[in-house]
Amino acid sequence: MQLEEGRVIKAYNSFFYVQTNTDSELVACKLRGKFKKTRRSQGVVPGDKVLIGRLPDGTGVVEEQLPRESMLRRPAVANVTQVILTFAAAQPDLHPLLLNRFLVLAEWSGLKNILICVNKADLHDGDIAAFLNLYEQAGYRVLRVSAKEKQGMAELKEALAGETTVFAGPSGVGKSSLLNAIDDSLSLATGQVSDKIKRGKHTTRVAELLPYEQGFIVDTPGFSAMELGEIPLEELANFFPEFRPYLGKCRFAPCSHTHEPDCGVKTALAAGEISQERYEAYEAIYKEIQEAQQLKRKKEYK
Repeated sequence: MQLEEGRVIKAYNSFFYVQTNTDSELVACKLRGKFKKTRRSQGVVPGDKVLIGRLPDGTGVVEEQLPRESMLRRPAVANVTQVILTFAAAQPDLHPLLLNRFLVLAEWSGLKNILICVNKADLHDGDIAAFLNLYEQAGYRVLRVSAKEKQGMAELKEALAGETTVFAGPSGVGKSSLLNAIDDSLSLATGQVSDKIKRGKHTTRVAELLPYEQGFIVDTPGFSAMELGEIPLEELANFFPEFRPYLGKCRFAPCSHTHEPDCGVKTALAAGEISQERYEAYEAIYKEIQEAQQLKRKKEYK
């Protein structure tokens, strides 16, 4: 059987829809058993480059998974070049700790281009600039946009060209509305924020790669909870870019940067080189991971 190279565009109902290099139509494929998801492997995910074999009925079988260049851990998407973490300035309100958890997830995934996109900027009552400046000072590019008012669309389009970009963030922040504002031919389903729970409805059901300007846009299901318990505690500080210049300047090694004396990170905090808000987010995530790992060890001991 002659194999064809292609890319998984989406996965749905146990089928993997593959765009091959020679066919404009997606090929619905099943997986060989060796590719099934296990506790140690994500299996085949959208964005993966694969080799498929065709069956007489026009469907296919994924025969080989090609090496990945990158992997966003949640939502699971392979071979992305950048992630745009999308939040709303209001409705729902932007929660700093949730934003920081998304940033840690993206850093842990090893993605080089991490952007923050704040939608619904026209709805924010106060001054959001000071808050966002903290993240720009930490080294992140921040886009301020409004899908409704078509504000910031040119800058967003420029950032997307030629990239394989994952849009990730909580429900209700307007990811699908933003993508429709960029290119209305995408025709993505949109929803409203629930008045009762102040969270968005999940209008995107599966991660899907959408062709755009010599690259892809990946719309993903929104979510507000994520597990970071697998992150090694000693590596967490590396996922805060502004901490990195000070990590070799602690008296103790390893240093948790929480309670030890003569800590380079805490010295930088006292000097105003690291913001109090970002440091408090680090402490909260450190404690969260620590408790998750302690609970896991207790379960394993039993």
